[in-house]
Amino acid sequence: MFNKLMNNYYFGKAGKGDFTEDDLPTNRWQLFLETLRVRFSALTRLNLMYVVVWLPALIVIFLGVMGALNIANSIDLGDGQSAFSMQAMLQQEEAAETGEVIEIPEVMSASDAYDSLLGILMTTLMLLVPAIAITGPCTAGVAYVTRNWARDEHAFIWSDFKDAVKENWKQSIVVSLITGALPLVVFMGWRFYGSMAATQPIMIIPQVLILMIGIIWAISVTYMHPLIVSYRLKLRDVFRNAILLAVARLPMSVGLRILHCVPVAIGLAIAFLWNPSYALLFLMFYYLLFGFSISRFITASYTNAVFDRFINSHIEGAQVNRGLRAEDDDDYDDDEELDENGAE
Repeated sequence: MFNKLMNNYYFGKAGKGDFTEDDLPTNRWQLFLETLRVRFSALTRLNLMYVVVWLPALIVIFLGVMGALNIANSIDLGDGQSAFSMQAMLQQEEAAETGEVIEIPEVMSASDAYDSLLGILMTTLMLLVPAIAITGPCTAGVAYVTRNWARDEHAFIWSDFKDAVKENWKQSIVVSLITGALPLVVFMGWRFYGSMAATQPIMIIPQVLILMIGIIWAISVTYMHPLIVSYRLKLRDVFRNAILLAVARLPMSVGLRILHCVPVAIGLAIAFLWNPSYALLFLMFYYLLFGFSISRFITASYTNAVFDRFINSHIEGAQVNRGLRAEDDDDYDDDEELDENGAE
């Protein structure tokens, strides 16, 4: 009995549909809400698998943030005092009766603190390159599972995830490697050309260009893993189609990236308005339980609609609007087209 319960928990019941033909959703928003409600428990289980590969990146980010906070609290606030030193002096006054000696932390000048923060940022970005690179194959697996769930199709959590990883790991690891390395490249390029621009104003042009490359990649990567698991494309075609889709849907592409940053923004608000410890607990709870899989599910729901509109509708015999009622098949008629040579 226990084995049966565990199998149902991790693998689900094959062939179990979320909707009947009579109650299929009539629009994308309804489909997203209904499939999210039905699949929320499964998304939590999927996240427990996916978060493992993100742990190195989370640890690197955590250590970087803690190091930056320590430096910020050591900056000279005037009269040779910092937040840490003032706190230590108060503790020393309270411990005077017991004779306990409290060590006063060293106060850093603004310039020294700035240099230290740059060093921490550089180290963090360097460590994030391999930490993010290893997430690529698992991201492809999660992208495949959430793609099916987002269009009301069945997918086994483990077996379909494993098959998608095995089939797409080469392309996906290249995407994640570039994603991990590009922030470091943009940061170094921005500083390099920025220092040159102080004496040669023309260097502002390459400085802005390298920043634009980072922004374009950030909004294009939304489409890359879904493209990899949905179509048989060469890697250069994945990049090309992702950039075309990002530009064609620029407001939505930017908006989706901002949406994924909302939990972090909430955490920062909690840290500033309440307590940094509570902010850390909130972010840990969110990402360890369901944050990563929810993000992938939102992306899958969005990219399913975009692919139907710009790609599938131009491929003979391709099925569109899966999970929706047939009468809504014409919802995505539009004059905008994606070069169908990019989707084989």
